[in-house]
Amino acid sequence: MDQGTRNAAIAEARTWLGTPYHHRARVKGAGVDCLLLLHEVYTHSGVFDAVGIDPQTIAIPEYPADIMLHRNEETYLDGIRQYAAEVTEPAPGNIALWKFGRIYSHAAIIVDWPVIIHAHRPERRVVMGDASRGGLEVRPVKFFDPWRKP
Repeated sequence: MDQGTRNAAIAEARTWLGTPYHHRARVKGAGVDCLLLLHEVYTHSGVFDAVGIDPQTIAIPEYPADIMLHRNEETYLDGIRQYAAEVTEPAPGNIALWKFGRIYSHAAIIVDWPVIIHAHRPERRVVMGDASRGGLEVRPVKFFDPWRKP
């Protein structure tokens, strides 16, 4: 039923590959972080339209680049829970959200688990990665399906 927009989300995410990592930016080719990558991909691929979400109504809170080191509030996790249902199995187009430091603070779009696309600060750009290695495999992870209501 939602296969078309799932494919569109993955195709749109691929167009962001190579975009430099830049905290709080959202300009393809110029800079993006992992939160705003999700917002832009789901906006431009038609996912938000398909599920009845106006992307202009999504409030993006202020967040420092090192939020996971000194905050306990699950801002990112709580925000995603407003728009997507938590699921136990990853599926293409879904969100993977990892815990870094004190809170869940890094997200990716699932291509075909464990293959992901994410704005990866250590690599300083949007990359296609493997969530089964490179350190992500040892971190707690939650999955969210934006096509299912929370």
